[in-house]
Amino acid sequence: MAAVGSVDVEVELVAWLTGRLDVRVLTDLPENLGDVLPVVQIQRAGGGDDGIRLDRAFIDIDVYGATRQAASQLMSQARSLLLTELRGVVTAAAVFTSARTITAPFWRSYENPGLRRFGATFEIFCHPVS
Repeated sequence: MAAVGSVDVEVELVAWLTGRLDVRVLTDLPENLGDVLPVVQIQRAGGGDDGIRLDRAFIDIDVYGATRQAASQLMSQARSLLLTELRGVVTAAAVFTSARTITAPFWRSYENPGLRRFGATFEIFCHPVS
């Protein structure tokens, strides 16, 4: 649960990306991951805040696909949305002010050799609506 005056960035990004990508977007991977591909996973990986309203979130995004090409293409779509459309978005709980890439998309190994994963890290600034 987010503290008073803060935004649960994971929840807001899952909802926002779900409305724009025709895939499952979530924070926790399902046990049957191989059966529900493709999947986009959102996880906060740190960041900071000003102690009042502004949140500077580091967001890890992992994209899982059946093939390397499928995972790479989906990561490109998600990245493009974050970098070109997220700025200025207002949701029920958050105002997103900027997004930038910290670590560009790259191949990440995964324990299941039948799945392919691409990941990237983004810095996202937001604050509560009110």
